[in-house]
Amino acid sequence: MGQKIHPVGFRVGITRDWDSRWFAPKKQYGANVYEDYTIRKAIKTKYYSSGVSRIEIERAVAALKVIVYAQRPGQLIGRGGKGIEEITQMIARIVKPNSPETRVQVDIQDVRQPETDAQLLAENIATQLEKRISHRRAIRQTMTRAQRNNVKGIRVAVAGRLNGAEIARREWDRNGRVPLHTLRADIDFGQAIAYTIFGTVGVKVWVYKGEVPRTRGFHEALRGVSDVDENRRTERTRAPKRSAGGRTKAEGGAPRPRRGATAAPAEEAPVTETAPMPEPVAEPTPVSEPSSE
Repeated sequence: MGQKIHPVGFRVGITRDWDSRWFAPKKQYGANVYEDYTIRKAIKTKYYSSGVSRIEIERAVAALKVIVYAQRPGQLIGRGGKGIEEITQMIARIVKPNSPETRVQVDIQDVRQPETDAQLLAENIATQLEKRISHRRAIRQTMTRAQRNNVKGIRVAVAGRLNGAEIARREWDRNGRVPLHTLRADIDFGQAIAYTIFGTVGVKVWVYKGEVPRTRGFHEALRGVSDVDENRRTERTRAPKRSAGGRTKAEGGAPRPRRGATAAPAEEAPVTETAPMPEPVAEPTPVSEPSSE
């Protein structure tokens, strides 16, 4: 199942932390999730050309902090910090209707190695596809650029009407190792959509940066997962087996028949033979002799 699940979500708490860090009561939880989605969508849409890799959101009591990781942070900051003020006002308009007293803080961080960031690589390939560059050429250039920055492995997949073909198809290429089933593997994942004149083309990128060192937190995370599995296994073994009538074996219930097996015929009670009763013997009747008179 490592090839089906999201690589980052599969390793949250082991190789990477959550992008949204806050707690909320049950009634407020849905509104906060929708606010996070709206904030990320607004920033990505307005500042797409700045190369926004990811956005982290932290919430406290009447406080909201947004951390933006971008390839070109200068475009976000602006001259004299005017760009940060615009982002702060934009986020405040989203948050104020639900919590008017919330203070908004924006922090801009630089992506140190954009050539190894999966999200930026996926957006770069999508931009080239929109300019009608061959998908094979775009994939080859992206993988070569990533291999020069000591990446252990990279995998790229594109799907859609490639080169304007009538029938959509999917192509992928890989260099190095991308162990999707290894939990301690530091795998970055990114996806983007290219809007071409023939339709949309999806782009997915997996980047393997090596294994995370086995620290104390790593062992505790794996131990927590193994403890849950062990508890479930113990509960299954300790649970008494119910018979077909709903009673356990200790309660006198009959064992449940196996699937597909025919029920054994019931045993007949042994028959004991009894000796016949003897018929009563009739006593002889006395015979009277004739008199001699």
